[in-house]
Amino acid sequence: MRFLTTPGPVVLTGRLVELRPLAREHVDGLIEAVQEGDLHETAWYTSVPAPDDVAAEIERRLGLLEKAEMVPFTAFDAAGRIIGMTTFYDFDASVPRLHIGYTWNRPSAHGTGANAESKLLLLQHAFETLGVYRVGLTTQWVNFQSRTAIERLGAKQDGVMRAISRYRNGALRDSVEYSIIEPEWPAVKANLEARLARRR
Repeated sequence: MRFLTTPGPVVLTGRLVELRPLAREHVDGLIEAVQEGDLHETAWYTSVPAPDDVAAEIERRLGLLEKAEMVPFTAFDAAGRIIGMTTFYDFDASVPRLHIGYTWNRPSAHGTGANAESKLLLLQHAFETLGVYRVGLTTQWVNFQSRTAIERLGAKQDGVMRAISRYRNGALRDSVEYSIIEPEWPAVKANLEARLARRR
């Protein structure tokens, strides 16, 4: 089915990670994930909620799903442990395009290939199933880890949006916008598959 209005919930399964539609029953696993290494405090500039805010964040994302503004996922590792969250959002059927973002994973999942495979699953679904032409990825200027990960995908930097919003602590936030367009997808896919093959 090609992208006409808004994509719907779907299960995306890889070797290292499975992305399942976000559900309220994931709350305990997500709380455990954000508590690991006090992730919500060490990654203050990201979309990681505090443990007491996880249930509200689930409701927020499910509310946006109901309004066809977001398709949220919970990420599980191969052992069935919840490791984090990610989403499709910012849909525009006239291009067509969407964004991948609001992503975070527990610290013990960093460096395991889980994030790379999550992006492969999401990008493959976007380009090959939904038929989008452009996938955007936005991160914060100060989030060097995220910027490096996005650039390793092969995404191109489109620009820096200065003082675009504020962080939870009130500081002004600069965001960096990246994109991958359909002609670039085969090379991005080959790069991701090669990276993941080295983890076998």
